[in-house]
Amino acid sequence: MKMNNTLPHFTFSVQGTTVHYELYNDKPGAQPVFVLIHGFLSSTFCYRHLIPLLAQHGTVLALDLPPFGKSDKSILFTYSYRNLASIIVELVEHLQLSDVILVGHSMGGQISLYANKLRPDLVQKTVLLCSSGYLSRAALPLIASSYMPFFHLYVRNWLVRRGVRDNLMNVVHDSALIDEEMMRGYAEPFYDEKIFHALTRMIRDREGDLPSSELQQITTPTLLLWGEADKVVPVSVGKRLHEDLPNSRFIVYENAGHLLPEEKPQHVYEHIMEFAMM
Repeated sequence: MKMNNTLPHFTFSVQGTTVHYELYNDKPGAQPVFVLIHGFLSSTFCYRHLIPLLAQHGTVLALDLPPFGKSDKSILFTYSYRNLASIIVELVEHLQLSDVILVGHSMGGQISLYANKLRPDLVQKTVLLCSSGYLSRAALPLIASSYMPFFHLYVRNWLVRRGVRDNLMNVVHDSALIDEEMMRGYAEPFYDEKIFHALTRMIRDREGDLPSSELQQITTPTLLLWGEADKVVPVSVGKRLHEDLPNSRFIVYENAGHLLPEEKPQHVYEHIMEFAMM
């Protein structure tokens, strides 16, 4: 495993791929330790407002899950949720962190739950921000189609058809939040054409979300934060997760959509800190 860094940006080589991550306030013994996990088609960029708030009180580790952000976009990597969760575990162990608080947004929430299943001893608490849940694996015809030559072009066209602004408007409640900085930040990773090949591989590798029977075995204290106007993962999913996770608390924000780290960073920060100190 190799590591290169220019503070606070680092790379971590694991399972034949290179993972980009950022580490803040990593003083020995600094607690709590927050591990920030982004969602689908996102990156550490989505946490740019939340990181400085949390870093006032403890260590913050944020990573780009492959093939997103600045991490590798290999077609040889296995993009299953279990494998992505194992990368988080390996990075946490390599950095000799313990009792971490996982903070997962959207798909990152589901991967956080997988990490809980893999290594509950490393996870003190979990925060789910509009977490995905109860999604099945891709249909077999779609998986079969992904082996066709040039299928990555279909993936590319599907993603760029509406453009960055329209895609962002689907995930925020107040479109006034969308500015040039936000559009550049979310568009930048897609300038690398390799991501569309990797996403094609992800269609094949992604297993379904954890079923109720497995969620009910996760006893880690969990905080669920949701946007009332979330059109991507509706509040009903959050309520169902709350029912299945035996040690959970559920909070809904008015006038908020799916992109809570962008829309309500101060509120999210306050609730995370309150939860961390409980």
